[in-house]
Amino acid sequence: MTAPTIPIVSLASFTRGSSGERARFVSEFGGALREFGFVSVTDHGVDAKRIERAYASAADFFALDRARKDRSVVEGSAGNRGYVGFGAEHAKNRKVGDLKEFFHVGRELPALGAGGKNSFPADVSSFETDTRALFDELENAARTMLEALAEYFGAPRTTFSDMIVGGNSILRLIHYPPLKDAFIPGAVRAAEHEDINLLTLLCESTAAGLEILTRDGSWLPVAAPKGHIVVDSGDMMQLITNGVLPSTTHRVVNPPSTEEDKRRYSMPFFVHPYPECALAPLPFCVSESQPARYEATTANAFLAKRLRDLGLA
Repeated sequence: MTAPTIPIVSLASFTRGSSGERARFVSEFGGALREFGFVSVTDHGVDAKRIERAYASAADFFALDRARKDRSVVEGSAGNRGYVGFGAEHAKNRKVGDLKEFFHVGRELPALGAGGKNSFPADVSSFETDTRALFDELENAARTMLEALAEYFGAPRTTFSDMIVGGNSILRLIHYPPLKDAFIPGAVRAAEHEDINLLTLLCESTAAGLEILTRDGSWLPVAAPKGHIVVDSGDMMQLITNGVLPSTTHRVVNPPSTEEDKRRYSMPFFVHPYPECALAPLPFCVSESQPARYEATTANAFLAKRLRDLGLA
């Protein structure tokens, strides 16, 4: 796998470093998101064995026949929890489905009805334990990163992290089958899109394919090698920072040759606020020269609209 092509920072510099190392991390982490919308983070505290176990459980689940996978479909959830079948999701403004199937794990949020209830597969006994444990570790890492972002803006430490207390965050386990086994004409593994949420933490992937759209309009390959978590800012973060931290367009391209046409797994963790969280440009991101660019809404309303755009609701 090729080396990362985006800035690399060590979270340990923020959590265990000197005051100078901490300040440097804050500047580099926030600056990378401001410039690229993406940054690669090492020493993040997420146990590598937990990632491996979650991938193994995901592989066991996706190897099941379709009838058994469909037992984990959560009707009425708009894809918020449980299994979503191959080709069901498409990028905004596209009609062709992506070449993937996936499974969503979140915290139990009864107030959301079906959209807040998990449906773990009985056929893979380790699945719930492995994915819940990884969810918790990724959320802890995300909380620390959000505190660093508050420092970057000179805001109170919990400005962003308070938004995810009881949040509707999602661990998405994705399976991209080989193209020779499953293909939709005109489709790609994940068409160009922006993430909906505040931050996305992408665990080390099992194969290449992720690309981001740079400011000069070119596509830049991004690796997520072992020991790294690739972090990007989503639409909700762009909204509350009034565009200071952009939501960068990215995609997962199809394998370029038959030799590279292999199965791919990926595990992004989508960091969401709690459903009733008010989303509006924060005061420290608004000025006379930079007036508010986005209308106020709530996290749940924002998510519901985007799920409709993706064909899931």
